[in-house]
Amino acid sequence: MALVVQKFGGTSVGNIERIQHVASRVVETLDAGHRVVVCVSAMSGETNALVELATQAAGDDEPEPREFDALVSTGEQKTIALLSMAIHRLGRRARSFTGAQMGMLTDSAHTRARILSIDTDRLRKVLDAGIICVIAGFQGVDEDDNITTLGRGGSDTSAVAVACALEADVCEIYTDVDGVYTADPRIVSGARKLSRIAFDEMLELSSAGAKVLQIRSVKFAKRYGVPIHVRSSFEPDEGTWVVPEEDVMERLVVSGVTCNVNEAKIHVKKVPDQPGIAAQLFTPLGESNIVVDMIVQNLSSEGTTDMTFTVPRSDHRRALELARKVGGELGAESVEGDEDVAKVSIVGLGMKDHAGVATKMFSVFAAEGINIQLISTSEIKISVVIEEKYAELAVRALHAAFVEEGAAAPSFE
Repeated sequence: MALVVQKFGGTSVGNIERIQHVASRVVETLDAGHRVVVCVSAMSGETNALVELATQAAGDDEPEPREFDALVSTGEQKTIALLSMAIHRLGRRARSFTGAQMGMLTDSAHTRARILSIDTDRLRKVLDAGIICVIAGFQGVDEDDNITTLGRGGSDTSAVAVACALEADVCEIYTDVDGVYTADPRIVSGARKLSRIAFDEMLELSSAGAKVLQIRSVKFAKRYGVPIHVRSSFEPDEGTWVVPEEDVMERLVVSGVTCNVNEAKIHVKKVPDQPGIAAQLFTPLGESNIVVDMIVQNLSSEGTTDMTFTVPRSDHRRALELARKVGGELGAESVEGDEDVAKVSIVGLGMKDHAGVATKMFSVFAAEGINIQLISTSEIKISVVIEEKYAELAVRALHAAFVEEGAAAPSFE
């Protein structure tokens, strides 16, 4: 008997018919002899509708974070109740749990809370009684019992975190795609599904903009060694397994090409080139929970330097205001923002063992007439910032060069 955690996203539970279909799949797993925990998102469009209501209520102000979380968390509560009812209709027992009821404790960073601990005693008692646990993703409570939400993709994080806490055998992520592809099939017609991908590759793809899995969920799975199975809600076929590196048989030079158009760039011109300047610039951003991604600092010239960095586009306005305030205090010549950018990345375990990958990537951009603004590298990833209008062209060209059948491999001589 295995312990299986299953997560179903918004499109999978988008209406009553789909909720009933999910109930059937859950019951099939139970009837196969497994214990089952199901984590669900709000029904498709529900969260957006709640956000719109919050915006209307707040008017010109930002919605108050505590009350915003209290509102948007109701979307998942609606789904867990409906799914539990649908399971009962099939003659099986199910019990729904909000984040608070199932013991998910978070910090107090409303709208982007971090999980601190999970008290699994209540879930284990229900599972031991042969009852299906239906839990609300995306939410928890802080130490003062305030409802918190985990941010974009939070249901993935909830599901994998619960799987880790319960020491589950697998966490199945059901979605509207049937696995992890070498590129977004909507952009690249020749994209192919991967049977397996390493945790580190999936982490890099998620950080680079791939929307299949939320990056925090992959971090949990890697840390606790829980395999993730990404598969379709609507088809029974095997999907993609996210597993430790040693379990990946096919080590492609490039396993995936992705782009993220939700990026913004900030350029701070001519600040003093001396110790402590970077800390003064980036500390206020960190304190405001703004994640800085790529950072480039130019060589010093006449005692000053330029700094350029990227942030999520949703945080661009706040980040630019903070950067301009600090830049003024530091005597910067100017601080400018640009939302017309995108990050394009290639990821692959095989890049660790091969030279010439960066050269080939840059040659592809040169051939397409695409200018590179920023470059960032890791052992298995190369990311560049370019103009947003070239993002899809860049993805198609890179996929053709590195992944598609018959494409010439880089020269490693």
